[in-house]
Amino acid sequence: MFLIVGVVRKGVVIVGQVGLEIPESELQWRFSRSSGPGGQHVNTTDSRVELTFDVVNSSVLSDVERRRALERLAERLVDGCLTVTASQYRSQYRNRQAARERLVQVLSKAVATPAPKRRPTKPSRGSQRRRLEAKRQRSELKKLRRDPGPS
Repeated sequence: MFLIVGVVRKGVVIVGQVGLEIPESELQWRFSRSSGPGGQHVNTTDSRVELTFDVVNSSVLSDVERRRALERLAERLVDGCLTVTASQYRSQYRNRQAARERLVQVLSKAVATPAPKRRPTKPSRGSQRRRLEAKRQRSELKKLRRDPGPS
């Protein structure tokens, strides 16, 4: 398993702990004008980045991973494609990196194996006894604070 966040190596994006390697050929990039910082520079450069990954037709995902991703990302997918945008930086290069990292975060959460179910346990006899003893002590303390009443 890898613990790598958004590393690109020879045209491959490696996804988090899952160890998926997504080839650049399965990623689609789109660029557009971005609002935000940059002044007049914003009006002339396409610094906003949209990164699209086709979850349904990906050759990288196994059937189990694909099913998990489709279930968990159902509300984010459009025609089986996951789109991530980044426009917080002035440069297209940094927005590309940010989009890649977001894709890695979203996919690694979606594809990760589910946590084991919690097995319900009973409180131990000792913990029950300690709890009741603490309640008795508290009750005694409050009784001592009461007004003794008319004598």
